[in-house]
Amino acid sequence: MEKLCYDEIYQQQLRSGILRKKQPMSFDDLLKDLQGQKTIEDDPNQPSLEKLFHSAFMKKYSKFNSFQEFQEKGNFQADTLQDIDKISGELFDRHIDRETDFPDWKTMLETANKEFEKEK
Repeated sequence: MEKLCYDEIYQQQLRSGILRKKQPMSFDDLLKDLQGQKTIEDDPNQPSLEKLFHSAFMKKYSKFNSFQEFQEKGNFQADTLQDIDKISGELFDRHIDRETDFPDWKTMLETANKEFEKEK
């Protein structure tokens, strides 16, 4: 049996279609991909948390100046809506009920989406 070096195997796999060359990925894109984060470019129909829960929204419905500050108070950390989906609903709902004018996450998110649409 013929011995092949890694480079020869790689080249054979490229020719056979097993592997495909990809365009280089930026460091930021790689980091987001590794963290499983979606960006606003990935889903242009869904605004970011920063846009939904901007400073004026948070001041209007809570005693916090930012969504980040609100999360920190409850020891939560989420950068995307997908991250929030991974948080225990009951714990997050209790934090929202205690710290905002909303009874739960669903109501808070619906209100933020409605206000975001009005501002467009």
